[in-house]
Amino acid sequence: MFKRRNYVALLAGAAFMAPAAAVAQPSDPALMPAPQPAAAGARRIFTPADFARFAPKTAYDMLVQVPGFTIRTADEERGLGQASENVLINGQRIANKSGGATDELKRIGAANVERIELVEAASLGIAGLSGQVANVIVKASNKGSGQFEWRPDIRAHFAEPNLFRGSISYSGTKGPVDYTFTLKDDTGRGAYGGKVRLYDANGVNFENRHEVLHNESETVTMSGKFKLDGPGSSVGNLMLGYTPYWSPGHLEDRRTRLDNDDRRRVTATKLKGWRYDVNADYEFAFGPGRLKLIGLRHFDHEPIVTTQVTRFDSGADSEGVRFSRDSRIAETVGRAEYGWKTGKNDWQVSFERAFNSLDQRGALFELNGDGEFEEVDFPEGSGEVQEVRYEAVGTFSRPLGPNLDLQVAAGGEISKLERVDGDLPPRKFFRPKGSITLGWRPAKGWDASLKLRRRVGQISFYDFLAQPKLQEDRENSGNPNLVPPQSWEVEAEVGRELGAWGKTRLKLYAHRIDDIIDIIPIGEDGEAIGNLPRATRLGMESTSTILFDPIGWKGAKLNLTLGFEATSVRDPLTGEKRAISGNLDRWAEVTLRHDIPGSKLAWGIAASHNHYAKSFFLTEVNREWEGPVFADLFVEHKDVMGMTVRFTAGNVLNARHRFDRVVFDGRRESDPMAFIQQHNQLIGPIFALQVRGTF
Repeated sequence: MFKRRNYVALLAGAAFMAPAAAVAQPSDPALMPAPQPAAAGARRIFTPADFARFAPKTAYDMLVQVPGFTIRTADEERGLGQASENVLINGQRIANKSGGATDELKRIGAANVERIELVEAASLGIAGLSGQVANVIVKASNKGSGQFEWRPDIRAHFAEPNLFRGSISYSGTKGPVDYTFTLKDDTGRGAYGGKVRLYDANGVNFENRHEVLHNESETVTMSGKFKLDGPGSSVGNLMLGYTPYWSPGHLEDRRTRLDNDDRRRVTATKLKGWRYDVNADYEFAFGPGRLKLIGLRHFDHEPIVTTQVTRFDSGADSEGVRFSRDSRIAETVGRAEYGWKTGKNDWQVSFERAFNSLDQRGALFELNGDGEFEEVDFPEGSGEVQEVRYEAVGTFSRPLGPNLDLQVAAGGEISKLERVDGDLPPRKFFRPKGSITLGWRPAKGWDASLKLRRRVGQISFYDFLAQPKLQEDRENSGNPNLVPPQSWEVEAEVGRELGAWGKTRLKLYAHRIDDIIDIIPIGEDGEAIGNLPRATRLGMESTSTILFDPIGWKGAKLNLTLGFEATSVRDPLTGEKRAISGNLDRWAEVTLRHDIPGSKLAWGIAASHNHYAKSFFLTEVNREWEGPVFADLFVEHKDVMGMTVRFTAGNVLNARHRFDRVVFDGRRESDPMAFIQQHNQLIGPIFALQVRGTF
């Protein structure tokens, strides 16, 4: 429960933001106009002065304030593959799986940023990108500097205080080597509680539950990044990271039944693991072009134990089950990229080898009459899965005119996927892949792009092995025949500069997906993650930044994102078309921020809504969401002893945890409904403090 001393501590922190009256001066950053790009050919350029009103501490603080630009983090692809993150640093893709360019910008001080360029992706010669890309130009600096951030939060109900989330980093130079050391604690809390009601097929409320869930996580990352400048034009990077993590979870409910067979159930999860990451690259002149060699190694030891015990008020023997899973996940990638120019043409060829593996040792236990857990036979919960993949892609880029750019990428991959300790022979695949991208600037203030792509998707090796879901009273069988999905994707984007009013962008897309990942039946009464033959996905997303300076509301702006997605797949049980299970199909996010002229204060409101499609299983249909609307209020002081301090009151509209579940006596296409389960549970307010600064 919420503790008075924690609440007082947060209010005390917020009190630092109470401002002394400030007299507006001509040089007052709060009176500076909203960021306006300067045109430089096909580029839109923002300088540090454009962001002075926000008092940024890092390069990331600047980037999130660029009007109409939405950061797109890297896709979780197999291997490294083509670029997908729409952020570059000094014109270079950050090719790693440790946060990419976005994470690196949080460790670069705002004073080291020379400018931010918005560029059409097709003009860059970097395979995989489309639409607008932000290129952050960072100045070389011989002076050491650091950044820190502390972000505690406290939930009013159910969860333990989250007091240690934050990060600290220091960057410096020693001879030809630039270095950055970072310590980051990514803690998290999740909790809700309240009533659960169950109704039988006749609408009779036969069971009520009071349920409380709380999850805590601690993820501590220690990392070092080293950049070698030289010899000559050569550039090398090495990133090392080690992350221990802990994530206990606890779900407890009290069940009151119409037949008086009352009971209590507790589901407890323990996770204590560690992982390490090594990323290295070296780029140098070679022949008429430049060669870049990239290496990556990731290893994760993930032991998890879930125990569930049900105790009966009648005194009957308790029932219990325990599932333990000791997993070792590894990925090793080697990649080479060679690029050169011939006149206006940019060429690149890339080759990649990736090895991915999962070694899982699963065990299942049942509670006996003496209150001890006894192991039961569970061979399908253990196994080793691995894939070896080779990819080659060639990319050609050139301007077709002063306002039109073309990029063509073509290639393919061959792979061998196998369950090493199984009886099935390895499966071998060849999959073509590539893209055609056009970037067009039809008139001043307009930009557009069109992309056609053939893409190979991602799979989880965990789905090859059986995974009991104790909380849901369900088990996913292992599926050794799972294959990655493939898709044809068409995406179009149009952007419009609105001058002093801001900017707006519209994205439209259509995907045809083969071997879509969904729930499929296995045998007579089993189910598993598997492939369905085909699915379609149609959607749009609008992103806008509206500035209110032209109407006299100085320092105010509105960020608005709206989107929807319609999907279709043929259900494997009924044969009817339905949405892809659990797909996000509607979303909206709005943020109003006002930097008050003549002061160091800013305040704002943020609200979001997400709607998900139903999830379809062999014996049930459910939908889980939180809402209907999450809303936050914040106040920020941009100079508390040189630091930026923000206090946020979250979930002020009382968004709740909702879960609706319809369970059948057998297969849902043929058997009658057994019961309906409805959750409507309290999340409660969340109070957060953020302190950011440099040293």
